[in-house]
Amino acid sequence: MKASRETLLRRIRLAVAAVIAGLVLSGLTAIPIPEQFALARRALGEDFAAGGVLPEFVRAWLAEADRGVRMASRSAPFLWYGTDWLAFGHLVIALAFVGAWRDPVRNRWLFDFGLIACAAVIPWALAFGALRGIPFWWRLVDCSFGVLGAAPLWLARKWAGELERHNAGGGTSRQQGQAA
Repeated sequence: MKASRETLLRRIRLAVAAVIAGLVLSGLTAIPIPEQFALARRALGEDFAAGGVLPEFVRAWLAEADRGVRMASRSAPFLWYGTDWLAFGHLVIALAFVGAWRDPVRNRWLFDFGLIACAAVIPWALAFGALRGIPFWWRLVDCSFGVLGAAPLWLARKWAGELERHNAGGGTSRQQGQAA
């Protein structure tokens, strides 16, 4: 059974909302890195071992990363300006997806753009993570963002194609895509 135009648009908008929310949340977490480590220390103890909830390899990595964050905060706090811009980039990309929300057929290229970006996360994380001494398991966590981001983008792209075919029966894609 073919989905109605309204159903397709609702599905697309839900998928786009997930992408936008992921980008915004991911971006905003890049700003307060020292504060996040301070919160983790309060919750898990100075050695991140409180309650034994974390495996040793995770605890050891968090302790090492915390050491680096504290050193950077003391010696070179201007480095955090780079993560401020990282957050800005995420927010701007999220803003671009508003176009896909408004008119998913006309702006279907954004789904391709997002899928390419998600695919690029994997070699980027693996290569630069290795270069920066990031543990392999953490690089896999970073790669998962590309995989998780690709799922709603792929669905939205598929549904936008269905919506385009549905719209071929009458009206422009702009009129049809913005309805609802």
